[in-house]
Amino acid sequence: MGGLLLAGGAEFQGRMTEPDRQAIALTGKKEVTVCIIPTAAAPDNNHEHAGNNGVRWFQSLGVKNVQSLPIIDAASANDRQLAESLANADLIYLLGGFPGYLEKTMRESACWAAILDAYHRGAILAGSSAGAMVLCEWFLNPENRQLQPGLNLLPHMIVIPHHEKTGKQWTETIQNQLPDAAIVGIDEETGIIRKQGSDQWNVHGKGSATVYRKNRKDTYAPGLDGFRM
Repeated sequence: MGGLLLAGGAEFQGRMTEPDRQAIALTGKKEVTVCIIPTAAAPDNNHEHAGNNGVRWFQSLGVKNVQSLPIIDAASANDRQLAESLANADLIYLLGGFPGYLEKTMRESACWAAILDAYHRGAILAGSSAGAMVLCEWFLNPENRQLQPGLNLLPHMIVIPHHEKTGKQWTETIQNQLPDAAIVGIDEETGIIRKQGSDQWNVHGKGSATVYRKNRKDTYAPGLDGFRM
């Protein structure tokens, strides 16, 4: 089993029950181990609160074995015990916050290597807002409005979170600099899911996903046929 979940923000509330339950089901296990990664919330010292919200959320969805891992800087991102916890997880969830800090902290770290190992063996890798952005080849850093290299799990792709609110304003900047990239705008309380080994994404949750390709724009709603990049 396994796969990817990319969410547009406002995680752990409302209609995110739908994509998150789908992600849990994709693990193929009755007893699921979930690891929350609150790294992106560390710069404003919100990581404990954000991580605890994630724990309570997944507990409300029936997950018994869920923990927030204190990966908040380069030292903790290279902690062997934390990396081992990630390597054994069934669902790993990167929270929102500061994408530039998240990418810098995770790049070439032991914890990122463990996440990749878990994903390739069949775990679900999820990211919301900043967590989804850094999984792509590029992301637009809202702090300086500059395009920066992501962790490149998803080549030729860029995620715009909070698309129905502030995200739309980023599109033109990205298209001008990377005209061949697939730009995916995801609304809040909405996730797109791709099963391991498939190239099809399906939309779940409250809103929609909008894909920009050169001069083309397509919007996909939950419950309809999926889309490919």
